[in-house]
Amino acid sequence: MKDFSYITNSHPAYIESLYRDYSKDPQSVDPELKKFFDGFDYAVENNEGGGDIDSDHLAKEFNVFRLIEGYRKKGHLLSSTNPIRPRKDRHANLDLNYYDLADTDLKSTFLAGKFIGLPNATLEQIVAKLKKSYCGNVGFEFNTLTDEVEIAWLLDAIDNRFHIELNLEIRKRVLEKINQGVIFEKFLQTKYIGQKRFSLEGGEALIPSLDTIITKAAIDGSKEVVIGMAHRGRLNVLANILGKTYEQIFSEFEGIVPADNSQGSGDVKYHLGFRSEVTTPDGNKVNLQLSPNPSHLEVVDPVTLGFTRSKANVLYNGDFNSIVPILIHGDAAQSGQGIIYEVAQMSALAGFEVGGTIHVTVNNQIGFTTDFDDARSSDYCTSVASVTKSPVFHVNGDDLEAVVKVSRLAAEYRSTFHKDIFIDILCYRRHGHNEGDEPKFTQPSLYSLIDKHKDPREEYIAYLNRIGDQTVANLANEMEKKFWEDLQTRLDEVRQHPNPYTLQAPEEWWAKLRFSKPEDFDQSPETGIPSEEVKSLVEKLMSWPESFSPLRKVKKLLNDKKALFDADTKIDWGTAELLAYSSILVEGKDVRLSGEDVKRGTFSHRHAILYDENTNEQYNRLAHFSDGQGKFRCVNSLLSEYGVLGYEYGYAIGNPNVLTIWEAQYGDFANGAQMVIDQYITSGEAKWGTMNGLVMLLPHGYEGSGPDHSNARPERYLQMAAEYNIFVTNITTAANFFHALRRQLALPFRKPLINMSPKANLRHPDSYSLLEEFTKGSFQEVIDDVRNPEASGVKKVLLCSGKIYFDLEERQKEAQDSSIAIVRLEQYFPLPEKQLKTLHEKYVNAVWYWVQEEPLNMGAASFLKLHLEPLFPFGIISRKATASTATGYAKVHKQEQAEVIDTAFKI
Repeated sequence: MKDFSYITNSHPAYIESLYRDYSKDPQSVDPELKKFFDGFDYAVENNEGGGDIDSDHLAKEFNVFRLIEGYRKKGHLLSSTNPIRPRKDRHANLDLNYYDLADTDLKSTFLAGKFIGLPNATLEQIVAKLKKSYCGNVGFEFNTLTDEVEIAWLLDAIDNRFHIELNLEIRKRVLEKINQGVIFEKFLQTKYIGQKRFSLEGGEALIPSLDTIITKAAIDGSKEVVIGMAHRGRLNVLANILGKTYEQIFSEFEGIVPADNSQGSGDVKYHLGFRSEVTTPDGNKVNLQLSPNPSHLEVVDPVTLGFTRSKANVLYNGDFNSIVPILIHGDAAQSGQGIIYEVAQMSALAGFEVGGTIHVTVNNQIGFTTDFDDARSSDYCTSVASVTKSPVFHVNGDDLEAVVKVSRLAAEYRSTFHKDIFIDILCYRRHGHNEGDEPKFTQPSLYSLIDKHKDPREEYIAYLNRIGDQTVANLANEMEKKFWEDLQTRLDEVRQHPNPYTLQAPEEWWAKLRFSKPEDFDQSPETGIPSEEVKSLVEKLMSWPESFSPLRKVKKLLNDKKALFDADTKIDWGTAELLAYSSILVEGKDVRLSGEDVKRGTFSHRHAILYDENTNEQYNRLAHFSDGQGKFRCVNSLLSEYGVLGYEYGYAIGNPNVLTIWEAQYGDFANGAQMVIDQYITSGEAKWGTMNGLVMLLPHGYEGSGPDHSNARPERYLQMAAEYNIFVTNITTAANFFHALRRQLALPFRKPLINMSPKANLRHPDSYSLLEEFTKGSFQEVIDDVRNPEASGVKKVLLCSGKIYFDLEERQKEAQDSSIAIVRLEQYFPLPEKQLKTLHEKYVNAVWYWVQEEPLNMGAASFLKLHLEPLFPFGIISRKATASTATGYAKVHKQEQAEVIDTAFKI
């Protein structure tokens, strides 16, 4: 709140002089004063209260205005939002004397009341309304907002619309939903004593909140709602929001494996996703999607948003009003997990926005065992909202009608302004972190209060009785009895029919795919394209409008690529990559590529988007092939790995017919996204039966760049590789990379592809490929020695992968030793056993060595020792095992690299 003591401590006539300044030039006074004078221009000239307004009264009018602004900006700090214990003391001085007013002014009337819809009200009436609006069971926090239209909209909603009583039908709905939420938890607690379910008890207000958001969103034209949430309350949301049958949920409690569970190892019940179609009380049909979620806190958030963006593109032509994302947070995770900040920074970026996310916090005031005093430094767990200048509605979870009102207001705000909005439901956790945990070990006082506290359903019935609404209150017992009987019936194996569900278009596309079989990996499918198509696509890739002026360096680079193709029909790595995307686009499928600096590429090899050197206008080289082609979306991302990789994984889930690629600036930067890799990319299919075709490009190779830019950690992916869950490749030729990318959409199933991408070798002449290599064949998992030596004369085979091949090849050219063959393993996993066996039989007289530039404890050495050695024996040549991935000294690097190559040829 701005300090206006220099005005209020001056002579009252001073403010009158400021008004005269304002009358001459409204912009000449402080914006806060202008706001005041804007509202009082009519009052000075046409005094609605009658009589002239003197300087003294005008000054007091201004002080009342300051008081109103004080309540609006600081009232949330004094609101009664905590249902269990007194709020933590927050400084917010709203005393009259702080605003140069006194108790003697309480009976005086002030025109300033018009700012809250009470013109000519007494100060006493004004204060009463301010306390009700801003210091009641809802704390409205919107200090960071700067848009005057948004602020005016919110103030009108809070001051004039928010406190309208709910009608009979809405109250019945609120009672129905809280009844479902509370009784469902009690039933499970009775029937499955001690089983983990991460109950919603104490926070059941989430159920009417979500119901209200979905209902209001549908009224405003939304057709789909996508929900991302952690495990607390998930079963309740599945049952009472998405309509998952109780029979299904009870079967999961019993540990019954579904009859059709032929794919994967499954997951615990409170991690599973679900989809359904529901009808709101207004008769609107809404598609609901709940993202599967592992235990790693908040990792589901970017996945949900990426999925939302993908669905918006494929189903709703980019109309974000048609699909609404809701992220449900725990308070401790919301304040403690950095992914929350990364997601916040995505919210208004062109490549990642989703039209605003509704954030709902189930704020049970405690982490596993940690009080909020030890969990955050900020006033609120929702303080990240200030990053995006988003409003926060803090609400007492026992006041269900307040919860419903803020939920409706939040949905309305999102549909109006397409910005993020936060609902902070302050509640409590009835049990420990799980139902077998004893919370009194660490919070004895708090849990003594919780033990005596009524549940939200009982609180609501008591409220209805207090206000005299017996009609709704009398329904409570009847509802409870019927719901309990229904639950018992469903537990007794009387079949409940699931809600009918109509597959959406992308879901139909997924349904046409199948899960993979071992024999699918014996050989890759044909992925070549006609030579005329290659020529046409290359021609269009190398051209731009006459009015467009690329940077001269870039223009020369592209002309050189074109000359290489015209003279030798050779295609370099960068062109091969864009050719793969182009060929997919002309088939009518989309491509999305994101990451830090991907438009040009970290190593300036791609230049998918050109910039005019005079106007900075952008030209998408892949958007001009043919009418009806797919869309190429190339997005320079924020400096985030964790958030963006999660987002792209979610995007790939939304549509199996889009090639989604994430490129790390350097391969080891993916370390920061390890939770997405562990919990989704490598295990999602096994846990949830969720296929995904995401491509990860991880620059990798030892070139003397030090420990942080050499190694993409292939060993980590290989350690997680099992059950044909992913492709892990280290490709050396432009054509093979082309085929690997096309294979992603050519297969009758989807698998993530993790490729160790080249850096310096992007421009190595031996990585270039001839035209005919793109027009026939398929991805080569193994490439035999290109010199085709006499097999019987080969005494040693050097099996290698990636960059080190070019170092070995260079030495081989110098040595001219026909007794040594160099074989490239282009795909680590699934390991191409049949091709390797065939080559081992071919070079029957040879000793085999695996040669890698990574240290012995990194790279593929351990993986191959485990998986290749059972096929045939081989030795290993590498750097010695080290703690760090690489040396930071150029001379040491050069010496180490030479030793590896020397050993390979001398041993």
